[in-house]
Parts: sequence; structure tokens; C-alpha cells
Amino acid sequence: MQKAYSRVTFISASLFEHKRAQKMVALKVKGYELESFNLKGASQRKAIQLKNTIFTTLKKVAVSEDDIEVDLETVVIKKAKASASWYMEGQHLYFSYKGLSFIENLYVVSKIIELEVESLLNEKKTIKEFVDVFSEDHDIESKRKKARETLGVDEHSVDWDEIDKKYKTLAKEHHPDKGGSTDKFKEINHAHKLLKRELE
Repeated sequence: MQKAYSRVTFISASLFEHKRAQKMVALKVKGYELESFNLKGASQRKAIQLKNTIFTTLKKVAVSEDDIEVDLETVVIKKAKASASWYMEGQHLYFSYKGLSFIENLYVVSKIIELEVESLLNEKKTIKEFVDVFSEDHDIESKRKKARETLGVDEHSVDWDEIDKKYKTLAKEHHPDKGGSTDKFKEINHAHKLLKRELE
């Protein structure tokens, strides 16, 4: 009886570890696979640490602290967008993530900036390629919101498959060759490109 109990305990523990491992690599953002953020570590202190990591990372590529902006939320576990903006090479650079809790989104922002800076420092990317990845208009968030409305997805959606599926359905429906409006078709295509740049 003791052997059977030990075996059941081992199998249960193995299943738990397997499920935990599956959940750890849960995010794919801008071509990078990121481990999920452990919400047990969610606190205002952790948010400040992530903000400081962004500052430290951008300083590695000669961005002045005065040129970096990262806003923090008071309640870090609420669903809210996280973003960082900075100036480099005379360009306004910006990256944001939403769809999760604020602290998880800030973790994603921090990791993506870290990985892109690492690519730049290791000469896997040129300064121009780096700037192109993050170069955005100041009103990008309102444009992204309008793009999501155009495609009929939730304003917080970061599910690329869902967005792409909606795009394909609307593009077929409004295609000029099938009697649709050229202007509406262009609007749908523009919305798709804008969100693809944000999410892929």
C-alpha cells in the first residue's frame, strides 16, 4: 500500500510540475517567447524595480534618464496598459503592452526593451532597426483603439489570432471586387497593419 501511495504522489507531483512548466512560457510578443510573470511577486515595489530596469537598460544605449517616461499604477494587479516612452536619435520611441494586469504588462515592456537593447549591443540589429521597432506617433494609443474598433475586437485584445481572423472576415466582406467600399477596405487594411506592428 505504501508503494502505491508514493507512486500516486509522484505522478501528481509530476503532473503539477508539467502544468506549471506549460504555464511559464505563456507569452509570445514581438517574436520573443517570454515566461509568464509570477503574480505572487506583484507589488508596488516590484513595479518600481521593473521601471528602474527599463531606465537602466535604456541608459546602456545612451538614453538620458530625463528622456525616459514610465508611468506607474497605484494598484498593480488591476487590468491596465503599461508603457515606456523615450527619445533617441531625434525620434519618439514607445512600447506598450495591455491585456493583462498592469504589473504583468510592465514586465512584458521591460523584457522586450531589454531583449531589443541586447540585440543592438550585440550588433544583431543596427541603430536604425532598433529605432524602427519602437518609433511611434505621440497619438499611437488612440490610433490603436480606433483600429480595434474598426476590426470589431475588444479594446484590450492582444490575441493576434483573433484580430487576424476578424481582419480576414471583414476584408472578404468589404473587398471592392465583391461590391465593397474601397475606403472601408483601406481602413480595415490600415487597422490590421497598425495592430500587426504592435503585436508581432
